[in-house]
Amino acid sequence: MKALITDPFINGRSLEPKESNLFVQTNPANEEDFAEVQAAGLGELEIAIEGAQQAFEKVWSQCTPNQRADTLFAIARAIRNDKDTLARWETQNIGKPFQDARDEIELGARIFEYYAGAVGKYFGHTIPVSRKGLNMTLREPLGVVGAIVPWNFPFPIACWKVAPALAAGNTVILKPSSLSPLTALSLGQLAIEAGLPPGILQVVPGRGGLIGEAMTKHPLVKKISFTGSTQSGARIMELAAPGIKRISLELGGKSPNIVFADADLDQAAAESPLSVFANAGQDCCARSRVFVEDSVFDEFVERFIASTREIRVDDPTLAATQIGPMISKNQRDNAETFIQGARDAGRTIACGGDRPFERGFFLNPTVILEPETNDPCWKDEIFGPVVCIRRFKDEDAMLKEVNDTPYGLSGSIWTNHLNRALRVARKVESGVLSINTHSSVHIEAPFGGYKQSGIGRDLGMHALDGYSEVKNIFIAES
Repeated sequence: MKALITDPFINGRSLEPKESNLFVQTNPANEEDFAEVQAAGLGELEIAIEGAQQAFEKVWSQCTPNQRADTLFAIARAIRNDKDTLARWETQNIGKPFQDARDEIELGARIFEYYAGAVGKYFGHTIPVSRKGLNMTLREPLGVVGAIVPWNFPFPIACWKVAPALAAGNTVILKPSSLSPLTALSLGQLAIEAGLPPGILQVVPGRGGLIGEAMTKHPLVKKISFTGSTQSGARIMELAAPGIKRISLELGGKSPNIVFADADLDQAAAESPLSVFANAGQDCCARSRVFVEDSVFDEFVERFIASTREIRVDDPTLAATQIGPMISKNQRDNAETFIQGARDAGRTIACGGDRPFERGFFLNPTVILEPETNDPCWKDEIFGPVVCIRRFKDEDAMLKEVNDTPYGLSGSIWTNHLNRALRVARKVESGVLSINTHSSVHIEAPFGGYKQSGIGRDLGMHALDGYSEVKNIFIAES
């Protein structure tokens, strides 16, 4: 990759907008501006959508499954070849530790490989019916789909929306967050270099209130796949309703981490801190509500705090850094507001709550003990490195409290009792659960939430269902 792309990437090339509207990119580790990205306007969006429609009708829908698969494999190779460059831009753009960024770029390559392999394995069926003849289903692409991705995991989430959409035969308009557009723009360029014909993947950075809303309402865009806040997801539902447009939404979370007395406390206490503090807590899957059985509460908390204090918060370019800065001053201020609210309410701040450095948007991992269930820090999504820990005695009462939330995205259960693990997992209202680990995301498995955490599923073969139509055909036998 020769240069950083800073204009919308439309129809196979950088397209300078007619009206200049710059997004200044600030390095959150040192608060220095390092790049300016031109936002697309409504004119550029229209060019992108019309180009994607033409590319769908004349090129991509005419390709054989093998041709689509070969192209997706080539994109995966191109991503992997530029892994370090992409990771450096991600670190500079959003403050993600370099090794984490590198792992996420690799994840993006593997996602493209997975869906390249899935192209020839996703098909219709023949179905026995009551009348004499042959009944069969076809899987057909939707056409142009819109993908709106967030700033916390910008590259892998872009990949897990774009790759299955392309695999199913659609063309894609990708709108990255204004805070993290660099690797999305690079993906557009890499796809062209890998042989994807122009127009099939368009990248349009811009403001969600302008570009995102216009894309959602546009009649040529057949589906919107969105990851972001619950409030924004509700707005997309509202805008999509008049056209009965298909949507999939992966939204907010306030995930539980349930620790039973029979769990391996060494493992639980060692792994649980990063289940909420990784990525500076900016993760919709963050296990930010910890429920600990009363008989081991003090022991677990002591070990949890000890593990938390060992986490290295530092310059994200350093190899030893585990947590970098938060994305912006506003995001850090928001997290600090929750912490101050807990202090004002007399809750115990067991560790953290302060800034490790004067410069950069850093915040030390913060542990709040025994908040009340109506405290904002306990019930609201913070999206920062803040965890709350409460004790429980009764399993049923604890589960009622676990489910007393509008969210239902992820969560962990720690126990060495198989029956308990299955019983509790069935009762937790969540789309993704992990037993004795905090691993949530697997390329091969569906990912998404219950309740206000979303609609539909990303990843796995399930994702392809959201990017295709089922057509049923019956042929009568005379």
